[in-house]
Parts: sequence; structure tokens; C-alpha cells
Amino acid sequence: MNDRPIRPLDGVRVLELGNYIAAPTAGRLLADFGAEVIKIERPRTGDELRNWRLYAGTTSMLYRTINRNKKSVALDLKSAAGRDVVLDLVRHCDVLLENFRPGTLEKWGLGPDELNAANPDLVIARVSAFGQTGPLADRPGFAAVAEAMGGLRELVGEPDRAPVRVGVSIGDSIAGLYAAFGAVMALFRRESGRLGRVDGRAPLTERVIDVALNEAILSMMESLVPDHLAYGVNRTRVGGRMEGIAPSNAYLCGDGTSAIIAGNGDAIYQRLMATIGRPDLADDPALSSNAGRWARRDELDAAIGAWTAGRPRAEVLEQLDRAGVPAGPSYTAADICDDAQYRARNMIQYLPVDTGEDEPRQVGFPGIVPVIGDVSLPVRTVGPDLGEHTGEVLAGVLGMSDDEIAAVVAGEERS
Repeated sequence: MNDRPIRPLDGVRVLELGNYIAAPTAGRLLADFGAEVIKIERPRTGDELRNWRLYAGTTSMLYRTINRNKKSVALDLKSAAGRDVVLDLVRHCDVLLENFRPGTLEKWGLGPDELNAANPDLVIARVSAFGQTGPLADRPGFAAVAEAMGGLRELVGEPDRAPVRVGVSIGDSIAGLYAAFGAVMALFRRESGRLGRVDGRAPLTERVIDVALNEAILSMMESLVPDHLAYGVNRTRVGGRMEGIAPSNAYLCGDGTSAIIAGNGDAIYQRLMATIGRPDLADDPALSSNAGRWARRDELDAAIGAWTAGRPRAEVLEQLDRAGVPAGPSYTAADICDDAQYRARNMIQYLPVDTGEDEPRQVGFPGIVPVIGDVSLPVRTVGPDLGEHTGEVLAGVLGMSDDEIAAVVAGEERS
């Protein structure tokens, strides 16, 4: 591990006003690479994510994961006192993240115009269901709806059943990635002094990043729309396969586990058929191209499945690895924790966490991606307790006294 971790965003300060997953994911990414991220949470209850998948204790591992490396400040944004403190903090920040329903910040007197008046260099990243403009802008929505309207749900699951959802909030996470990317782009443009400057500053329109959950999903849908418009194709669910690509699927092994095998490259397909003892399928001219293999995908999957069913997964993967055929196990969380590749790159990092027991417990958390300098950067802290840094931030950043901090926490306006 590096003696001195490379954190490109050291010195950047971020104010996070987000709840749930989308904006907090953006905050996590910025914090992972060195930014000081100050997370504003409502008093008493905090971010609702604290209670999602809460199996014991008072704060979920989901919250601890997505809000790692951050500071928690408890403020009521609906109060005049909370609003004033946020505007004061904004003067000392480079980026503001939020994922409220459009119009909410404006209603509280914290819209882009007020934020810009407080800090004309501030980058504002906004995440919402459908964006800040358009006929659906005011409609509330979670990632479940956005994933459906972005085209993803229609492609996930078996063709004879209703669409299903992947097991994580992928729409929120992708939107968070775009928000973080947009914020870093705006910071780069601001710091490099490129184009569009007014009185030495970039105009507000260039510093407001507008991320819609449904558009974040749409952007990941590859050629879904062009294929429809060019060829009249409407893709549908194909289970564990990928439309137009074969053979590529999950195959049951003799020990009851599954192996993922991707033999869809022309040369790879030849090696796969040789490995499973099917030279007839390797030599068939109709199967020399991917289009031909897709037309006979059921036949190919049956042949591969018959081979994998006769041997344990370890043997299946060993033979395919020796033949140069991409394949791998379908991992559980326990498998991930035991994997030598993840360990070698510091991708499971253990930190002490309150799990509701008498003493903190060492719990493994995902490492930081992408890797800079051979292995994952170290996670500095897990997601904080509610309001853990209120005094530290208000005193350290704003120079407030204990009495002033107590008054703000109580919701009293500052004199």
C-alpha cells in the first residue's frame, strides 16, 4: 500500500444535502478521493438510509458504506437558522450536491440563485427523477421507476415473466456517478480558466449539473434506441443471456453451483467447443459467426450445460481457464471476502463499526474504485453517526461559539 495515498481532490470541500443513495453516492466518490464532504442531515432522524436494511444497532451498513469518509452535521434546512448556516457554509465550499424533488431547495430559499449569490464559484450538482426541466420535472420518483422508464427493466428477467429488478439500486448509483463526474468536470473547467468566463468566473449555467435518474439509465442502454429506429427492433428479456450474443450464459455445474461462461468471440467459441468435446459444433459453418450462433442459442446452451452438469465448478473453471475461455464463478458476499484477487488490490477493507453489540466489530467494506497506485486507496472512516461533526464543522469552518452552535441546533436564528 502507498505510504502516502494519492487523493486528487484534497483541498476540495463539498456540501451534501442529499438523502438516500443518488447524491450521497456522488458525495462518497468525491470523498473517496480526498474531498472534505460535509453531509447535512435532518435532526433526530437523519438520512432515511440509516434505517434501510438495518439488522441490528442504530445505523445500517448501507448508510455506513455510502456515506463513508464524510462528516455529518445535523441541521433543519426548513428553518431560517438552518438555511442561514447552509448559506454560510456554501461560502467556504467548492461543490454542493442535492437530490431533492425539483423546487424544494427554491422553496427553502436555497435555490441556485441564492447559492450563487453566496458563492459565485460554487458548482451545484442536482439529481432528480426526471431532471430540472421538462413536463415531468415536478413528478417525484425513485430509481425503481427511472430504471423502468430508462429502458432497463424491460430487459431484465425471463421472457415469460414480468420484468424484474437487479438486486441493488443501480439507477441511483449510476446517477451518482454522473453527478460526481459532472462536478469534477465543472471544477476542472473552473480551475483551468477555460471559456465562458464572466468577470473572471464561469456563468451559473455552466456550474449547475442536472442529472436525471431516467436519463442516467438511458445513457447506459447501449444501442437500444438506435437499433429500434434503424431496424425496427424492440429488444425484450432473454434471461441470463445478452441479446444477439451467444453463447453467453450461466450454467449449472455438477455440484449445484453456477459458472458464467462467455464463449461468444469467434476464436473463443472454437476453443470452448473443443473443451466441451463438441467438434461438430465447432466445425459447423453456420456457427462461425455470432449471428448464426444466436439463432441456435438454445442448442448451444444445451450442449454447454450438459458438459458443466457432469463436473464440479472448480473443474469447469480450471479447464476453461486453461483453454483461454472467459469464465468465472457466480459469487456470494462470502465468496467475495475470500477472493485472492480482491485481497491483492485491497478491495475489502476492514474497519471498526458499531453493530449493536457491546464492542465495535471489524467489518469489511468495498474498497475505493478506480485504483490509483497499484491498490485501492484506504477508506478513512465509515459513515458517521448522526450529527457527529456538527460542532467540529460549525466551529472549524464558520468560527461559531458553543453557544451559537447550541442555538442553531435548537433551531434558533442567529443574531
